[in-house]
Amino acid sequence: MIIPVTSAVGRGPTELSAFDAALVRAGVADRNLIYLSSVLPPASSVRIVDRVVGTPGGWGDRLYCVMAQERASAPGEQAWAGIGWGQDASGRGLLVEHHAPDERSLRHLISDSLDALCRNRGIDLPRRGIAVAGAECTGEAVCALVVAVFEAAAWRGVRRFSRHKREDAHRGARVRAASRRTATGQ
Repeated sequence: MIIPVTSAVGRGPTELSAFDAALVRAGVADRNLIYLSSVLPPASSVRIVDRVVGTPGGWGDRLYCVMAQERASAPGEQAWAGIGWGQDASGRGLLVEHHAPDERSLRHLISDSLDALCRNRGIDLPRRGIAVAGAECTGEAVCALVVAVFEAAAWRGVRRFSRHKREDAHRGARVRAASRRTATGQ
């Protein structure tokens, strides 16, 4: 499994618009991002890329990822985000994501977390990597973003609320009736 990792910086009039600009620059906008915990399956190959090209899925699909982001909106404030990973010879491993107000702190957090996660599991993950992004706010808000992309999935076959409004409304009426009976001692 190839897992591309990319970093980007976005700027905008608000922190949210800066985050969106970073998503666009990273190549992962227009998907619903589903955050994963930080476990790499065996046979994984983590690759740093400038931008995710040919992002899997289509508009509004689920995109499973590990993501770090930090935003800043006060002039002079810095935003730093990063993902670090460790792997064994089989390709299995762990990722950690952090954000911090400066690069040095960020790198320490990532290294300390990877070491602790390995200690917690009693494993050694000697193949290490890191990707970071940072920016200083000079007026417009900024967002530093690093994302590891796993896979995408369409919403086909997923139960949607709109199809079940009547069923849910009926269930709600039963709950309200049961609550009234309980309140009146029946």
